[in-house]
Amino acid sequence: MSPTPLWKTAFSRTSPFSKATGYYAAFIALGLFGASMGPTLPYLAQHTGTRLSEISFLFTARAMGYLLGSLISGRLYDRLPGHRVIAGVLLLMAVMMAIVPTVPILWLLAVVLLVLGMGEGGLDVGGNTLLVWVYQDKVSPFMNALHFFFGLGAFIAPIIIAFAIQRTNDVTWAYWILALLMLPPLLWIIRLPSPKPMTVTEAHRSGDANRVLLALLVLSFFVYVGAELSFGGWIYTYALELNLGTATSAAYLTSVFWGALMLGRLVSIPLAMRFPPTIILPVDLIGCLAAMCVILIWPESQTALWVGTFGAGFMMASIFPTMISLAERYMTITGQVTSLFLAGSSVGSMTMPWLIGQLFEPVGPWVTMAVITLSLVLELGLYALIRVYVARKDAQPAY
Repeated sequence: MSPTPLWKTAFSRTSPFSKATGYYAAFIALGLFGASMGPTLPYLAQHTGTRLSEISFLFTARAMGYLLGSLISGRLYDRLPGHRVIAGVLLLMAVMMAIVPTVPILWLLAVVLLVLGMGEGGLDVGGNTLLVWVYQDKVSPFMNALHFFFGLGAFIAPIIIAFAIQRTNDVTWAYWILALLMLPPLLWIIRLPSPKPMTVTEAHRSGDANRVLLALLVLSFFVYVGAELSFGGWIYTYALELNLGTATSAAYLTSVFWGALMLGRLVSIPLAMRFPPTIILPVDLIGCLAAMCVILIWPESQTALWVGTFGAGFMMASIFPTMISLAERYMTITGQVTSLFLAGSSVGSMTMPWLIGQLFEPVGPWVTMAVITLSLVLELGLYALIRVYVARKDAQPAY
């Protein structure tokens, strides 16, 4: 009997690689949704007859949904077959994405975005959790790859939106195309057996995690994710309001940000194997601040905006997975701890883009970059506090 071809073994129903492929495809879908709101925000405002300061509430509704979805879905993944849950989440997101451009009332659109946010949180928890259950202590490079595929989806979304705007001068078809792209990962994942949850011993439960360190890490996720989504969500409108691009070029500028994020995450996979998080994370944050300074120093330059946007996306790329790797060095990462990280991320994505929306018109577009820069400075300070706290804790004598 001839041996089974390698590709058939890799993509068999029980193969870890086959399951990881499904999660990667699901995170492409997650990235498609994550990058869709920014470039479509002015058009959604037109659909609902509202101003930018009012339509920015959609960021809050989406983030509230993400928070609820993160907290609820963790229990579902622990109690039900994970692949059925993640498939249901993808179906829910596809239906809601198709509905978005047809809603003419702001409060009703906010409800749709709330439900979409719940799906986003459930998909985020599912991808991270199920991948850990598949690869366990060997998950690190696969986790970096997972977030790379999110960046790939976020890179593709603005291109699809720009194409739809060019053809129809609207975003309805863009949302319908994005909705259809949610279905392939659903069909792939639902046919595979779900991984078994990891067994957690009594000593490894989340209650044993140091509360001060946990609070610092949750706050770090809050600040960083708020900064990332604020940049990705507002760069389109920022460029238009300052006359630094047309509607099409601003959409491509958004794609440059998410494309740089995708490229940076690809580069981070081998780097994570060679350098510890304690080196990668501060370098990333300093690089982000340098990119923001380029934009702030030359606010009227299109070249500076494009260079700074690429630099910010590239240097932000590995911060989120590196923060998880850093946390793994100091505490046991359980489902409950991960839920708190994602909850902090959700609140950050809820408040910071909303804050920029409230200040954008009365203060000026420049407030976008000012808020993001201050957030990155705070993030660097939190990292320093974590390092100091851990060093002092390790220096305490054991009794």
